[in-house]
Amino acid sequence: MHSTQNERINQITSSTLIVGVDIAKFKHVARAQDYRGVELGKSITFENNREGFELFISWFQKIATEQEVQDVIVGMEPTGHYWLNLVHFLKEQDITCAVVNPLHVKKSKELDDNSPTKNDIKDAKVIAQLVKDGRYAVPHLPQGIYAELREAMKIREHLSTDLRVVQGRVHNWLDRYFPEFLTVFKDWECKSAR
Repeated sequence: MHSTQNERINQITSSTLIVGVDIAKFKHVARAQDYRGVELGKSITFENNREGFELFISWFQKIATEQEVQDVIVGMEPTGHYWLNLVHFLKEQDITCAVVNPLHVKKSKELDDNSPTKNDIKDAKVIAQLVKDGRYAVPHLPQGIYAELREAMKIREHLSTDLRVVQGRVHNWLDRYFPEFLTVFKDWECKSAR
């Protein structure tokens, strides 16, 4: 997949089925449409497990067969870590995946019905529309040691942030309740201060 929006739009042709998936912790909701935005079939709710994913694939393959389209692109929001199981499963099946920015979904909700209300079925349609308009990215999911390194970096970043928050709280407490503390000790983390 290419990186510019025009090239992404050009990859969506009349033989492409666009599926939007609203990701949740336990159950995902999906809707399908063609390249013009015409909804195809009914929406489906499926569980976040292998059986649910197989049901999902059979659902959109049935629609693709009925509509006589060859290509399928599945768009979703990268919500927490809940989307990873689905995207790994789809990649194993050689199905093209796309992710859309959650802020774009939030801002695009009002276009259809002038209402910003949250609704899983509505969100799935908005996600499919964003994919149709080329407003998506192709996720890069590293494998093996690279996936472990990415996860380790993420954990380190979270721990560093947590450490800075705790240090800030201790500085706040010292400034409030023991303002003279740092005149006696050079650093509150040194052995003699503890």
